[in-house]
Amino acid sequence: MTTTDFATSNLSKISPKFRTSGAVSQPRRKAGSSLKDIGVTKTKVVKCTRQEDYIQRLFDAYHKTDDENLKRFIYQEIRKIEIKKIK
Repeated sequence: MTTTDFATSNLSKISPKFRTSGAVSQPRRKAGSSLKDIGVTKTKVVKCTRQEDYIQRLFDAYHKTDDENLKRFIYQEIRKIEIKKIK
């Protein structure tokens, strides 16, 4: 059985890999934004909801739901629209 002299062998010169190097710490990213296609449609006719109809639908949903998070969201949406109307 031979023993290795670490002072003169190449085994002592191997540098350890850091755990933070490579794809472990920085996953690969795709080029471009995933949001670039928002609002793009292939339909020929796009029907936009009027703001008054949207507010009425929000009020209806607010009174029908028991979910506090949904109620909070609906309240904030109605508030934003009403504040814009005042300005």
